[in-house]
Amino acid sequence: MHVTLEQPTGARLITADQEIAIPATLRYTSGDPLAVHLDFPAHATLDGEAATWTFARVLLGEGLRAPAGPGSVRVRPCGATHTYVEFHSPEGVARLRFATADLNRFLARTYTVLAPDEETVGAELDQGLAALFGGRV
Repeated sequence: MHVTLEQPTGARLITADQEIAIPATLRYTSGDPLAVHLDFPAHATLDGEAATWTFARVLLGEGLRAPAGPGSVRVRPCGATHTYVEFHSPEGVARLRFATADLNRFLARTYTVLAPDEETVGAELDQGLAALFGGRV
């Protein structure tokens, strides 16, 4: 049985000339222990469809302390009380500012479900690696 945590939160979408309040939900499930999910309701997206961005839980943890993430999701501190999460796509970049305390609280809750040193990528990967390396992993 998998455990799922959800934490509603607010963010500020940062644009060149304004900040827009955006509702979001942080989500973690023990069925996908390496990832966190950031869900946005349909009314908060450009195309009117609910959207989810999924990225590494370790990226969130690292980004709370120092800039992290060279890929499509980047996380970095913004002063003592805020954290930027940037989403890069072919359509452009969305920069969201979150309260660091909210992100820290969520991350700490995920560690009560599964500590970082207990993460596994699953038996399927272990079996695949064993097959690839002739039964030696």
